[in-house]
Amino acid sequence: MSDFTSAFWNWYIAVLTVGSIIGCAVLLWMQTTRRAPGAKIDTTGHVWDEDLQEWNNPLPNWWRWLFYITVVFALVYLAFYPGLGSFRGSLGWTQSRQYDDEVKKAEAVYGPIYAKYAAMSIEQVAADREAMAIGQNLYLNYCAQCHASDARGAKGFPNLADADWQWGGDPKQIEETILGGRTAVMPPQGAALGGDGVKDVAHYVMSLSGMASDSIRVARGKEKFAQICAACHGPEGKGNPALGAPNLTDRIWLYGGSEADIAATIQHGRTGQMPAWKDLLGEAKAHVLAAYVWGLTHQPGK
Repeated sequence: MSDFTSAFWNWYIAVLTVGSIIGCAVLLWMQTTRRAPGAKIDTTGHVWDEDLQEWNNPLPNWWRWLFYITVVFALVYLAFYPGLGSFRGSLGWTQSRQYDDEVKKAEAVYGPIYAKYAAMSIEQVAADREAMAIGQNLYLNYCAQCHASDARGAKGFPNLADADWQWGGDPKQIEETILGGRTAVMPPQGAALGGDGVKDVAHYVMSLSGMASDSIRVARGKEKFAQICAACHGPEGKGNPALGAPNLTDRIWLYGGSEADIAATIQHGRTGQMPAWKDLLGEAKAHVLAAYVWGLTHQPGK
């Protein structure tokens, strides 16, 4: 790995870059010719449609000088900005510094606004229209990629508009989920249950929410469920928000509710990852975002 961090590569890039620019200038100069007045103009030998010929004329001066200007611009740019190995340019500009400066400017403008909402409860923020407009923008920027723009999610990504919460739907629990993220693990049970056992438990789980199921398999699956699944999902299958174990009685399925989907979940298990946003958003923005998500199912009339 040290071979790629030695000073040699800095010089290699710098010499290659400058040499390429100078080489372009030399090549352009070598190809520059002037036609003597009255001299015969040759063709390149290319002829189309019997009489359409390609003449071998030099480039017009305005065009040639445009190429020279690009060469000069490249050299001036490299003097001021990074592009030559580890040389940062005389202006000392970096992407990270520009980003930090823009963040500071944004914080100076928007910081007081978020500070105002941070001092309010999530319920109060959710009742503020301006705060909800800000929360919606935050949601569309950071959350819609997984949970969809209408917050109804997709297979493997929870619906945030149905009042069903895997980790709890209280305002503070939602805020904790956004700040710290969540990791949900459903261990595979195929080896412990076997093929028929997986189907038995799948049918029992289907019966918990009133779905059509095989009564014989339900009877066998109930016992297996109590032995293996009840520790997380509870003896009645109503789940445990503290563990992120979903309620199996409400017909809401994160990974699909068909017999095949449920059996696949039992057989192979599932792993879900909700990333933590504390470092990127900060607590004040997460507070507003939590209010927006909570407000999706707690606005008047919903």
